[in-house]
Parts: sequence; structure tokens; C-alpha cells
Amino acid sequence: MEEVGGTFVQTESELAGVYMLLGAAAAGARCLTSSSGPGFTLKQEGIAYLCSMDLPAVLINVMRQGTGLGDVAQGQGDYWLLTRGGAHGDYRTIVLAPNSVQESVDLMPLAFDLAEKYRHPMIIGSDATIGQMMEGVEFPEIGAAHDIDRYEWSVKGCKGNEPHKNLQNAFYVDADFPQKILQRYGEIAEREQRWESIETEDAEIILVAYGCSSRICMEAVERARDEGIKLGLIRPITLWPFPTKAFENLQNKAFIAVEMSILGQLVEDVRLTVNGRCHVEHFGTFFAVPDTDDVLARVRELMGE
Repeated sequence: MEEVGGTFVQTESELAGVYMLLGAAAAGARCLTSSSGPGFTLKQEGIAYLCSMDLPAVLINVMRQGTGLGDVAQGQGDYWLLTRGGAHGDYRTIVLAPNSVQESVDLMPLAFDLAEKYRHPMIIGSDATIGQMMEGVEFPEIGAAHDIDRYEWSVKGCKGNEPHKNLQNAFYVDADFPQKILQRYGEIAEREQRWESIETEDAEIILVAYGCSSRICMEAVERARDEGIKLGLIRPITLWPFPTKAFENLQNKAFIAVEMSILGQLVEDVRLTVNGRCHVEHFGTFFAVPDTDDVLARVRELMGE
């Protein structure tokens, strides 16, 4: 932080953290806050206010296992929280899901760029496996310092009779608020889908996974191909907007959503996207990262082997 002129603040609570973020964003600063899953739930009210006030900011959720306080272990049970919005009201946030340490670094500049492009908060949905992993990483060159006064809308001090800036819930003051929300989210859904497709062109079965689970699925695809099984993988990089374009023009027989979730959360978006075209099922784990052998065993069963 010192090298780039930044400031780190350890707040006394998650609520303090998200509202410090709101204040800094309102002043025009580039800012982020981070927590694990339980702490991230406490930030939801602040996220809704960021959305309602059209403030760009970045929030990181390093998901961990379990409900409530949970456990300090890997998990992906926050998918609904990340993609459906955890607070009240009509809002969405772009959610980026890295699957490596390098991608965690690479997605950060994009996260800030998208937040500022759409003047909206953005979320990075990581997990405890990626968050605690040690891998080689290359950092990009640091660009020019952010100008806190670059935005006309940001709150600044006033001199003499200068009109003061006022940021508040747009719902109360903007009669076109509903139309603007629909236009913004429609534009995001069309332009900002990101994903990685692996061996999907001729695949008979396609796995769908993100974060740590996608790394297991990559190995499963490689091993399956060595055995002559036509297995593929779609890895969503944006959890929202969900990469529906990745599913177009595919002729596979089935999808398997592999995730660290008891109930099956990612699988719902797969089913909505596939819309009954072929079989879709959930392959979930809870206490452990999905095992490659177990994933391949289920694939072989679906192939009738």
C-alpha cells in the first residue's frame, strides 16, 4: 500500500468496514473491502446502499465452509448470496470468480475498471482454497496514481457559495430509476459475460465448475480424454452475469455442475440456461474439495460404462 500511496485500515467490524468503503467511494477514492463468508453477510446492507447510490467499489468474499459462522475451510456455499443479492431491493452486482492466485491478481484491475465503468459495486467471489494457496505469480506494472478528484459526481469540500454535492438513494430522487436499472443490467448481461471453455466442441458430457472445483474438473477432462471419453468443461469467470453464451450451439448429452455445495446452487443457473435441452445434475461436496476420481466415476456412469 505504501508503494502506491494507498491506505489500509483494520476496522472494528464488518459494518464499519463496508460503510468506510461507502464514504471513501463517495469521495471518489478507489477502494475495496474484504472478508470471509460470515463477515461478508454482515456487509449486505452496505452493498445495497452502494448500489442505490451508484457508487463504484470492490468487495471480496473468500467463501468458507458451512452455514452461519461455519468453519475455517474451503467452501462454495455463498453462490446464491453472491449472484442473487443478499440485501433487500432490486439490484445485481458483477461477480468475478478466480481459480488461481495469478487470476486473483489479474482480475483486480478488471474489477475496478468495471466498477467505475458502470458506477456500481463489484464482487470477487473467491474461496478458502484459492485464498490460502501458494503459487507463483506475476504482478502487472503499477500505472498512474488514481485521481480522487476525477469524478464530477464525487463529494468534495465547498468554498463560499459553491453548491454542495449530495449523494443519496437514487430511488427517492430519480423518477427514471427503474428504467436505468433495467438498461444497466441488460447492458452488463450482454457485454460482460466471461468464461473458459475446455474441450466442449465435441463433448458428450460437460462439467460446469468455478473456483477451486474447476481445477479438479480440468484434471478430470484431461484424464477422461486420455481414456477416450469426450468430456468438456465450462468454467464461469463471471458468476453474474452467468455466461449463457458459453452454452450456445453445443450438442452434448448432459451437464454436471460440480461445486462445494450441499443443496446445489450453481446447478440452478445451469438448468435455467439449458432450459430442458438435456440432462443436468448436481455433483456436490461439503467437507472436502471434489475428488477427480469421484467426478470421473459419475461421468462413466452417465456414459453407461
